[in-house]
Amino acid sequence: MKIKIVTFLSLLLFISCSMENEETKYKIGFSQCISTDDWRKYMDYEMTVEASLYSEIDLKIFQADGDVETQKLQIESMIKNNFDVIIISPIEPEPLVNTVEKAFEKGIPIIIIDRKINSEKFTAFIGADNLEVGRNAANYISSTNDGVVNVLEIKGSGNSYPKIERNLGFHEIINNEPNIKVQYSYDVDEVGKTANVFDSINLIPIDYVYAFNDDLAYDAWKIAKSKGLEKKIKFIGVDGLNGENNGIQLVRRRVLAATILYPTGGDEAIKIVRKILRKENVLKNNILNTTVIDYRNADIMKNQFDKISQHQNDIENQQLKIKQQEETYTTQSNTLKLLLVLLILIILLAAFSIYSSFNLKKKKRELEIQNNKITNQRNQIKKINEAKTNFFTSLSHEFKTPITLILSSIDSLSENKNIRDNKLLKEVGLIFNNSKRLLRLINQLIDFRKGEDKKFILRASKTNLYQFSNTIFKDFEREAQKRNIKFLLNTNNEYLDIYLDRNLMDKVYFNLLSNSFKFTPNNGTIKIEIEDIKESNFVKIYFKDSGIGIPENEIDKVFKAFYQGSNNNKSSSGIGLHLSKEFIELHKGEIEVSSNNGTEFMITLYKDNVHLSSDEIVFEPAIIDNPLLNFNLDYEDDAFTVQNDLIEENRDSILIIDDNEDLVKYLSSKLKLEYNVSINNGNSVLEKAFEVMPDIIICDVNLPEKNGFEICDILKKDIRTSHIPFIILTAYDNKESYIQGLESGADLFLTKPFSFAILYRSIKNLLYNREKLRKHYIKNIYKSEPIKKNGLFEQDFIEIMNKHIYENIDDSSFSVEQLATKLSISRVQLYRKIKSILNISISDYILNIRLEKAKTLLQDSKLSISEVAYSVGFSSPSYFSSSFKNKFGKTPKLYRKN
Repeated sequence: MKIKIVTFLSLLLFISCSMENEETKYKIGFSQCISTDDWRKYMDYEMTVEASLYSEIDLKIFQADGDVETQKLQIESMIKNNFDVIIISPIEPEPLVNTVEKAFEKGIPIIIIDRKINSEKFTAFIGADNLEVGRNAANYISSTNDGVVNVLEIKGSGNSYPKIERNLGFHEIINNEPNIKVQYSYDVDEVGKTANVFDSINLIPIDYVYAFNDDLAYDAWKIAKSKGLEKKIKFIGVDGLNGENNGIQLVRRRVLAATILYPTGGDEAIKIVRKILRKENVLKNNILNTTVIDYRNADIMKNQFDKISQHQNDIENQQLKIKQQEETYTTQSNTLKLLLVLLILIILLAAFSIYSSFNLKKKKRELEIQNNKITNQRNQIKKINEAKTNFFTSLSHEFKTPITLILSSIDSLSENKNIRDNKLLKEVGLIFNNSKRLLRLINQLIDFRKGEDKKFILRASKTNLYQFSNTIFKDFEREAQKRNIKFLLNTNNEYLDIYLDRNLMDKVYFNLLSNSFKFTPNNGTIKIEIEDIKESNFVKIYFKDSGIGIPENEIDKVFKAFYQGSNNNKSSSGIGLHLSKEFIELHKGEIEVSSNNGTEFMITLYKDNVHLSSDEIVFEPAIIDNPLLNFNLDYEDDAFTVQNDLIEENRDSILIIDDNEDLVKYLSSKLKLEYNVSINNGNSVLEKAFEVMPDIIICDVNLPEKNGFEICDILKKDIRTSHIPFIILTAYDNKESYIQGLESGADLFLTKPFSFAILYRSIKNLLYNREKLRKHYIKNIYKSEPIKKNGLFEQDFIEIMNKHIYENIDDSSFSVEQLATKLSISRVQLYRKIKSILNISISDYILNIRLEKAKTLLQDSKLSISEVAYSVGFSSPSYFSSSFKNKFGKTPKLYRKN
């Protein structure tokens, strides 16, 4: 069988080698400086058509899009990939000198086209004489006028040789013509100057506009036309391209008085490439002829260009037919060879299939038996895993409810300041600290299980790193004082904000600090150091201690689950560091460990949020003091004392739904001081809710008849109770439960154990917001006609309004009144509604949408700035430019360039 396979492979190798077509290909690279204007596109087209005539030439065109660094990288890439000839149209004369000379010194022929560089180390230059272009424009003005002539000169951008030489050639003639005065001369980047010149034309009349290309001349003509001056001024451009809105057509339409023909030289470049490849001598400077095109010869030039275009199209069609014939021949030849291979293959496979069919059937029976065993084992393992998961979930719920009662009771005791003078303070503190410790152990077990199932979802929010660290630092200060440990927190930037999941990072901090305190002897040192690396996008957090350290041969094992060091004689679960590493990697960060006179953990995190997806970013309020109690000797905190100064005669009512009597009694005793409290144990919940019609509902998830999510969903969909704020209490803190709570319509989702102070303030806020929302709807109920049966929600209203705006975004006459008509409300109603929802006027809102759409078009499309302005509904490019700059701080041209 091996001999047969070797024979078959050898046959395939022989046939594949015979199918290869030995033909030398030359790689020719062209770095085009700008790709947005028609003249450059025509240069690329001419070069492509000419190259297509020669099968040995493989032409690749690279677009630098006006970026010097991009063009450098393109040339470096062509050098590295051993291109045979490099053609360059440089953006500016100086920045590319070193790169071009490097290629030239390596022996690669260099052809410079259109624009020059400040070096003589190149093989050939192709381009028109830009000095002669300037002279032609000046001579044309001089020859067509006898009196005094005032000229506006609009130059190109940057410091390219065409701009410099066209200006020099023009002024070389103008300076000898006393009757011709250049009254204005500026770069095209100086936005708005053309309009300003035309506005002041009564002071200094303008007879001619000389622009350095046809596009600039056409733009100037359009500005003049908007001011009614297009017939008083003659416009001269440069390029002389054929085609719609190009130089020749503009001259024929009498938009331009004249245009200076400026050949691209694309086809000439390929011709010189072929001479170089054939080792023929080429001229260093290859100057292309220019001429003036005006109404007298515009038709002749158009006809010539049309014939050239037709000729090029004929060449392309002929090449396409030749290519199709070659492909047909190649296909037929390869098909014949393939058939021969297949014939041999069929013979071999037929023999092999007869031999192996019996063995396959036998193997198939064995695999089926083995697969059934594996499937049964997998199902059993799945059931066991599901049972384990349910066990952990149920266990966490059972533990968290009594822990909630313990912590809440301590919360109540903290309100009694007399306990400060009582010996019970230490006992209460002991209960509190051990309750927190028990809660952390339970959470750590659940976290490990969630980590095994890959159920952790990052919920990062903008957080002051120093404040976050300091909050946890304070929780360990008391322990450090008792053991005389030097405990320090240092940073080089107290104001650094980063994106992190506070819940997960809190667990990382506690795991690392708990280990440090566990293995650091009394009178030792523990440090947290935060280093903002200024020149990078990273921050490093160091946890250093003077403890027993980690054996060198065990460093790479510390993050493994259930691992315990050989020098560790203390009780430990062995999952804390494993979870810490998983949480850090969930942040796309890294954690490393080293041990030298103690242990040092180094965490590296990103400073910004570009590495996170939108689903991983949430908004959370800034860090406040830790709401959990700290029983230090100097403890004094009134933050959790319920204030009763807001009690009114007509009190709000609360319905508490929970089957845990202790928790119900606790909440009822605390809340009845200020609210009318009703309770329910989970039986006949809906009847109770409809009977009481409370102002707010607090409901547990696990109940006898229906769970809290189902109750919330029913009440929120019922018109009688849909307005009632709904708070869900649960021990489930996973993403699925949180999403289920939101989908059911819950207004707040609190996980056990919770602080009563947070619950109390949440009730206050929900009632306040509900009252505020009710007043808002009462105030606006008669200001708009409902579109849906029960009225239109704000988000639906905004969605429909945006749809109408985008449908009419290119209509400059689309007004606020028209939008209001489409939405079936008055203009005043529309203004007030948007002002109330978005705190912005409707006209500014529409303007912002137009400008945001324009920004997208500037980034992603090849439309000119004027075309972008009209496509987003601006009546003039100048107004668009000023509006764009006012909003984004940059002109459209500068924004696109950057």
